[in-house]
Amino acid sequence: MMTLEKFEEASEAVIKVTNRTKLIYSDYFSEMTGGRVYLKPENMQFTGAYKVRGAYYKISTLTDEERGRGLITASAGNHAQGVAYAAKIYGARAVIVMPTTTPLIKVNRTKSYGAEVVLHGNVYDEACAHALKLAEENGYTFIHPFDDETVATGQGSIAMEIIKELPTVDIILAPIGGGGLAAGVSTLAKLLNPNIRVIGVEPAGASCMQASLKEGHVVTLSGVDTIADGTAVKTPGEHIFPYIQKNVDEIVTVEDRELIVSFLDMVENHKMVVENSGLLTVAALKQIDCRGKKVVSILSGGNMDVITMASIVQHGLIERGRIFTVSVLLPDKPGELANVSTLIAGKQGNIIKLEHNQFVSINRNTAVELVITMEAFGHEHKERIVKMLEEKGYQPKLTQPKNTYM
Repeated sequence: MMTLEKFEEASEAVIKVTNRTKLIYSDYFSEMTGGRVYLKPENMQFTGAYKVRGAYYKISTLTDEERGRGLITASAGNHAQGVAYAAKIYGARAVIVMPTTTPLIKVNRTKSYGAEVVLHGNVYDEACAHALKLAEENGYTFIHPFDDETVATGQGSIAMEIIKELPTVDIILAPIGGGGLAAGVSTLAKLLNPNIRVIGVEPAGASCMQASLKEGHVVTLSGVDTIADGTAVKTPGEHIFPYIQKNVDEIVTVEDRELIVSFLDMVENHKMVVENSGLLTVAALKQIDCRGKKVVSILSGGNMDVITMASIVQHGLIERGRIFTVSVLLPDKPGELANVSTLIAGKQGNIIKLEHNQFVSINRNTAVELVITMEAFGHEHKERIVKMLEEKGYQPKLTQPKNTYM
């Protein structure tokens, strides 16, 4: 059972393996929402995510015999690092099964703690099934990433820190994958102050907990489709589900495109790298009535590889109208390319890439297609440039930008 006594014990235990992630007040998100928004930066943990809390607390409660058999878990990356790090501290063998889609940074960091990594399956659920099979075959002690009350109690230490630092908090936003973090945070929050509103946030493409709450029991999604790999779970936890039912006040979902914009918001306004699952609570601020409230968004992790970062940045700039591509038709005669470039420069557009094709038509009056990728200040500026090209007779058509940075 998740009791106040157990939460206090867990909070004392995790001090040994966690950084002090003090709340960060966000002027940007506070102004945007009309509330007082604080960020709980668990992306700044030594392992890059909150998961070390539950993993370490769980392993600390095992017997020497249980640890001596070797530990095994399944994880999309953050729990893997937590288990590997805690196992190293206790001198225990750790075997980690990770989906084949796990970002390389998470795989390599898990290995760096001395764990053996097995890649299996495309999603967490498939990796978990394989880990359970290996545990049975080899006698390993299985450490579940979320469907375990002891693990969830360790995660709940986040709520203890939030409430100690901000006793008058009104709303806590917690990401949900399998539900361990939300179960621990919501249960302790309600034990300490029943008036605190706890809101779970899921990716729209993997909203297994929302579906389960609607049905009144745990259900399995037919599939998941989200860039939030850390919360790409088809089946939430059976054991922690009752705690979610009792203590989480609401669940909202976030589309992937909102995570992309939120990544830029965090980088530009707080100079922090937060992985897509960790951005769920930031993106959800637009859906929550925060006016006059003290709100804490838990940033669950920051383990993102640079290739993913580059892609997210580019798509975020496109989403904001900061980068766009337009095709125009030019007469096939000298000077037309220079004319278009001069017109765009006059509107303060910054050309990134040009593609010049003379073979789209046999009509020399409109024989050349010019595809222009450029930077703008935003959607309004983009529309002014397109309108200007239209007025000059170039028949502009917006197209999807190709990769500009890689």
